[in-house]
Amino acid sequence: MIKKILVANRGEIAIRVMRSCREMGIQSVAVFSEADRTSMHVRYADEAYYIGPAPSNESYLVIDNIIDAAKKSAVDAIHPGYGFLSENAEFADCCEKEGILFIGPSAYAMNTMGDKITARRKMQSAGVSVVPGTTDPITDINEAVKTIHEIGLPVMIKASAGGGGKGMRLVTKEEDIVSSVSSAKSEAAASFGNDAVYIEKYINSPHHIEFQILADKHGNCVHLFERECSVQRRHQKVVEETPSPIMTAEVREEMGKQAVAAAKAVNYAGAGTIEFIVDDELNYYFLEMNTRLQVEHPITERVVSVDLVKEQIKIADGEVLQLKQDELRQNGHAIEVRIYAEDPDNNFMPSPGIIKHITEPLGLGVRHDGYVYEGYEIPMFYDPMISKLIVWAPSREEAIERMKRALYAYKITGIKTSIPFLNRIMEVPSFVKGRYNTHIIQDNEKYLKPKKVKSQKLKDVASIAAFVDYLSKLEKQKTSAPVTEQGSNWKECGRKKNLIRL
Repeated sequence: MIKKILVANRGEIAIRVMRSCREMGIQSVAVFSEADRTSMHVRYADEAYYIGPAPSNESYLVIDNIIDAAKKSAVDAIHPGYGFLSENAEFADCCEKEGILFIGPSAYAMNTMGDKITARRKMQSAGVSVVPGTTDPITDINEAVKTIHEIGLPVMIKASAGGGGKGMRLVTKEEDIVSSVSSAKSEAAASFGNDAVYIEKYINSPHHIEFQILADKHGNCVHLFERECSVQRRHQKVVEETPSPIMTAEVREEMGKQAVAAAKAVNYAGAGTIEFIVDDELNYYFLEMNTRLQVEHPITERVVSVDLVKEQIKIADGEVLQLKQDELRQNGHAIEVRIYAEDPDNNFMPSPGIIKHITEPLGLGVRHDGYVYEGYEIPMFYDPMISKLIVWAPSREEAIERMKRALYAYKITGIKTSIPFLNRIMEVPSFVKGRYNTHIIQDNEKYLKPKKVKSQKLKDVASIAAFVDYLSKLEKQKTSAPVTEQGSNWKECGRKKNLIRL
């Protein structure tokens, strides 16, 4: 039975995992780099161990350091969170060799689904719909040109290993084929140490829809419905929601069955996500599988009322999955936005620095998964995401209004954040109507640009008002006398009460 878990991650996901551990009566162990000595996840855990210098390739990505901390703390299991080593098959193997449970799928499942070419072959054999394209890596430019002519433009060139938009090129013109394949291979080699790329038919008006699955070690598997993840910038998700506004009951059932078939094809055990690309006619195709917990998992938790981290832990501990497909339901609507320490009005430049003030949004239907606090310095070494804001409401319309209210109440000073940009997304007509695809950001630049102050006079008035307020506070500091013990109103009140009693 699992009694102690090391969380091999940092920031908000580390705290999120630790919260479920605490509810289950399981002790949690944090690991931290030099840059994270004062991070909230270190304070929240029952124990914490230093694992190296600030750069992730010297700390959070060093398997030996993580395993060493796990041995010192005598944990039963390791939860990898997402990112870092969460989809590293070698790490999962090392945990098994050391007799430590890895809270995630097997190395076999990771290797099979982590390589996109191998995954495409496996899905085809399992009867899962895949995008028309190649099932072997492109090794020759002439071969690539011939294949693209057969498939027909436009096409996507994709890296077989990795993701996040790296090693990916959209080809719409014949004269761009050679340069696109070459640059995709070069970027894939630099990013993943593997220059293998493949070709897929490009889907016009693509929607990015993923299905959450849970599978135990006894052959049981269920899906927990879909998430719409089409609001993306440079292939990175920005806003997610569930249910998808374009989904029908019939297509949802079909896609859910294919998601379960995909997981069973690799004997999957744990939480995972089957990602599909969907066109405007709701034709759907397998895109890839994420063999870990997703950043956007909280919206599924809220709508389906299942704690996915607790289920991960139970599955790793060998328990039989208690969830039954015909008993699972979607209730209401949930939206998540990702808050980044970056300046959206300056080409999304990272904005590391010290948090001077933070006011977290509260109220009915609001969840905030974060890790920063006043006085905390955002390090420059890691992903700039600092929190996730999740709202739930009975309907999509109410959820959007609730998100707008929550974003309005969310105040952070000392650094730039993506909050203003997210506010503007909530106002984009196509988003409000639920009729958008992965091009929503590039197609709505006029709505997403910052609103400029129309008059210089307004700027001048604001500056004068701020200066007058400053002078007023300064004058009050000069004239107000410090409260002494003799002049304490609280003590004077107490004396009067005592006299009355006498």
